[in-house]
Amino acid sequence: MTHVGHQAAAPQRREPTAEDPRATWKDVVAAYVGLTKPRVIELLLLTTVPVMFFADRGVPPLGLVLATVVGGAFSAGSASVFNCVYDRDIDEQMRRTRRRALPRHIVSARAALVFGAVLGVLSVVVLLVWVNPLSALLAVSAEAFYVFVYTMLLKRRTTQNIVWGGLAGCFPALIGWTAVTGELAWTPVVLFAVVFFWTPPHTWALALRYREDYANVDVPMLPVVASAHAVSRQVVVYSWVMVATSLLLWPVASTGPFYPVAAVVLGAAFLVEAHRMLGRARGTEELSVISPMRLFHASNLYLSLLFFAVALDPLFS
Repeated sequence: MTHVGHQAAAPQRREPTAEDPRATWKDVVAAYVGLTKPRVIELLLLTTVPVMFFADRGVPPLGLVLATVVGGAFSAGSASVFNCVYDRDIDEQMRRTRRRALPRHIVSARAALVFGAVLGVLSVVVLLVWVNPLSALLAVSAEAFYVFVYTMLLKRRTTQNIVWGGLAGCFPALIGWTAVTGELAWTPVVLFAVVFFWTPPHTWALALRYREDYANVDVPMLPVVASAHAVSRQVVVYSWVMVATSLLLWPVASTGPFYPVAAVVLGAAFLVEAHRMLGRARGTEELSVISPMRLFHASNLYLSLLFFAVALDPLFS
């Protein structure tokens, strides 16, 4: 019989810091890149570029696409950096975030603030000079909303934090459209709404997986204060509204037949997964049974393919 109590404790691995000689320049560069949350940037750009193709009804000027992508990436990265600085206290305590740059002390809070500010300024310059003032204004508005409204006001105070805070992630659809046309219209507003209704199922699935983390730091995400079944019901409701909203693009933008067919197929597949999660959550709180990450990954695939269909539709019309 093994007596684990008599085993020597494994030595704790000390993480390198910016002042630690073991922190190489690669560690520091990777830390700064990590502060910008590249996966979030990737998802945001995924809703920007297809809208530009749809607005142009073809292939927009590649220089314009590049400038919009760079400016949008700088803006989203800046917002993420400020979010990391503000949330560094709770990030240190959460399994999902404790290996970020600030909890590991590879980057100081002051250095991160300067980095975030530089990215924000570069974003405005790029969008003003090479895109247009309206797109620059929308990018600044999205960043300010994410930092001041979601991060500082809503996240730690209400279960509706990501419902309304998620508005910031909807702006790329508007930015992509205005980058090409120079004005707003109902078409990007519909796509804005699709992302708005997509955000709660996407985020709540992830929050359900890490609900203990959020509970430990007193962040009232819906899965912290409601049962898994109640959360799954809300996921189903938002999913139905999201799919219905996606179909509005057909009459509003007078798309060809390719987009509505794709939207119906993708929407049906997503709704099946949402209802399956609801069924798995009935009468249990076991995450191994509920498998919320299945819906999380399905939501990423859904949004990617839906906006890919937006970009391709003019080519088939």
